[in-house]
Amino acid sequence: MSSGSGGPPFSEYTLQVIRSALEEDVGSGDYSTLWSVPESHNSRGQVISRAGGLIAGIPVVRCLLEQFDPAPELVSAVPDGQAVTAGQVVAELTGRTRAILMVERTMLNFLQRLSGVATLARRFVDQIEGTGVKILDTRKTTPGMRELDKYAVKVGGGSNHRYGLYDYVLLKENHITAAGGITEAMQAVRSANDKGLPVEVEVSTLNDVDEALKAGVSRIMLDNMTIEQMKIAVEMIRGYRGGPIPEIEASGDVNLRTVAEIAGTGVDFISVGALTHSAGILNLTMLIKPEN
Repeated sequence: MSSGSGGPPFSEYTLQVIRSALEEDVGSGDYSTLWSVPESHNSRGQVISRAGGLIAGIPVVRCLLEQFDPAPELVSAVPDGQAVTAGQVVAELTGRTRAILMVERTMLNFLQRLSGVATLARRFVDQIEGTGVKILDTRKTTPGMRELDKYAVKVGGGSNHRYGLYDYVLLKENHITAAGGITEAMQAVRSANDKGLPVEVEVSTLNDVDEALKAGVSRIMLDNMTIEQMKIAVEMIRGYRGGPIPEIEASGDVNLRTVAEIAGTGVDFISVGALTHSAGILNLTMLIKPEN
């Protein structure tokens, strides 16, 4: 396998994750293929969808193919973000049969996972169409796969929350408990925030909302509130006159049955951990046709 380079819109860390996934599978050699398929044998492989859904992960396929010398050619592919139906050809590649068979499982694993995330994200986005509310992902991602998971969410029409602990301050229940309260936590963060990071505070009661407003935060997360509590909280926040009005995010056990009603409370964002921690796969398979 060659080292490959360039192409997909991912960080070097994620590109190495993709390469490592292939190395993990091939190891010292794909002996099923090496011992049964002649080196000069060529094939055309078709990735076929067994269900309807949204495609995500074609740039990953290109990265995987680059690891071979000579590399199979991706002659056609459904663009990321496009819907497919059962039986539809998602991608077609040609080249050495050995390379196509070696890359098959790793390629399908990525495509199925990312397409599953994108498909679920689109379902959530469709549920709140026309409200102006944005669906956000969370940090509840597969370890090592965060950039890819969040990429798939965006393909599905969702938006990304913070990528990690380093690019956004989110004061959750445990931070607030350790600091002694919302006010104390905000005072400590404000005095230390030399990076100018936005600050969000998680609240679970209307008293917490009032305290967060007075503390001066960028965004308030309404965590596991009832619909009625959220409506009151939104009115409190929108009507606040003591300073800048923070953005409003709803979070906590959001699902496809509840998301539209939550959007109707007037929040700006709804974060959905299920997008990445509970997404199923889009069922895909690959079949080859010998060309010599």
